[in-house]
Amino acid sequence: LASATSKAAEGMEAITVSAAGKTFPAYVCGEKGAPAVVVLQEWWGVTEQVQKQAQRIAGAGYRCLVPDLYKGKLGLDAEEASHLMGALNFPEAVSEIKAAATFLSDEGSRACGVTGFCMGGALSLASAVKAEGDIVCVAPFYGVPNKAYFDCSTIKIPVQAHFGKLDVLAGFSDPEAAAALGKALQSAGCRHEVFMYDGVAHGFMNDLPDMIEKKKAMFGAEHSQEAVDLAFSRLLAFFATHLRS
Repeated sequence: LASATSKAAEGMEAITVSAAGKTFPAYVCGEKGAPAVVVLQEWWGVTEQVQKQAQRIAGAGYRCLVPDLYKGKLGLDAEEASHLMGALNFPEAVSEIKAAATFLSDEGSRACGVTGFCMGGALSLASAVKAEGDIVCVAPFYGVPNKAYFDCSTIKIPVQAHFGKLDVLAGFSDPEAAAALGKALQSAGCRHEVFMYDGVAHGFMNDLPDMIEKKKAMFGAEHSQEAVDLAFSRLLAFFATHLRS
């Protein structure tokens, strides 16, 4: 199994979060006290890619925090990433996400949202299920949590979800999973949007060269910068509505 150690990308600061009885490593960027966004990793771990995504959000005027849910471990291949994700305690991860929101509030941010990709998308929704005023909105990308543990039909906060039409991860992020999420959110009665993107598969937001190669090898779909930019414009409009108003 191929693994490595996560480290701060250029422009990110490595910190230790201590809040709500939890202590864990994280990476931050953006102005302290600005509206906040917790940005959640894919199954690979805290890669340079997810840190770049956090920086793009921070560039629009947000304080972004990426919790290191694997505590420094990085999966370099699908086998190791699958092993790391399988070993992750999801309820514990959700309590760390909530602690991150508390930490950001203590820093001076008056509202906090959550976004994440793949495993982080599923965890964004899981944190919405457990939100108690600490998290005000979530924007998951291509990932849905296990309904037995996190029932999305109970979510009360706004959700903006993003999926690729060519995604083949059955029950997790394929079009059927996206449709089922839409139904659950409909019955939840929360404000929600579920966006489907043409011609792209799982991981379509990954735009660093090594990650483009990885998703092409795994899912066979071409990279679409147009889909990335469209999704980011929707994401930033969503955060502007719910974190700034």
